[in-house]
Amino acid sequence: MKLVLHNYWRSSASHRVRIGLGLKELAYEYIVVNIVKHEQHGEAYRARNPMAQVPTLEITEDDGTVRMIAQSLPILEYLDERFPERPIMPKDLLARARTRQLAEIVNSGIQPLQNLTTTKAVKAFGGDEVVWPKSFIADGLVAFERVAAEVAGTFCVGDAPTIADCFLIPQLVSARRFGVDIAKHTLLLGIEERCLAMPAFANAAPDRQPDAVK
Repeated sequence: MKLVLHNYWRSSASHRVRIGLGLKELAYEYIVVNIVKHEQHGEAYRARNPMAQVPTLEITEDDGTVRMIAQSLPILEYLDERFPERPIMPKDLLARARTRQLAEIVNSGIQPLQNLTTTKAVKAFGGDEVVWPKSFIADGLVAFERVAAEVAGTFCVGDAPTIADCFLIPQLVSARRFGVDIAKHTLLLGIEERCLAMPAFANAAPDRQPDAVK
């Protein structure tokens, strides 16, 4: 089997999947889709991902069958179910639900309001695309920390990294990029420090990717 990740260095959704692949210790081919240059809107890429977004995971089975999965959360859940070694979802039912809850705070509550498509639209309407997402990011991180405070151990949910951590770390990167003050989030910053000590998180960082703009 071969895995190919179509992604972009600065995309937080791509960043999540890179972390997950690292935690699973899965080798993959890195294909750049430059969303700033609108490469995601080309017909070849739309055939892989009709939403014209990153990331897309391309899976080539040993028999040559090719399958595509888009959207970071289902990609990560697929990887966990397909490769159960080194799990990134807890076994406990409630802990699994909390993990998804934390992921969705970022995925549904913050990400759509900070992504490039939205900020470009805000700018086109005459708004400030940098100021626009700040309150959504700040409020989302407050909510994330309140939920995490109930279930965190070394990581967001317990003492092993999960999908929740895959979502948190890229969101903290985005928060800093948009100038959001995160100093008060001591729980989240502690989790971030422990995550970044792990190669799977450190190697997935945007500035370590081959297409990173320095």
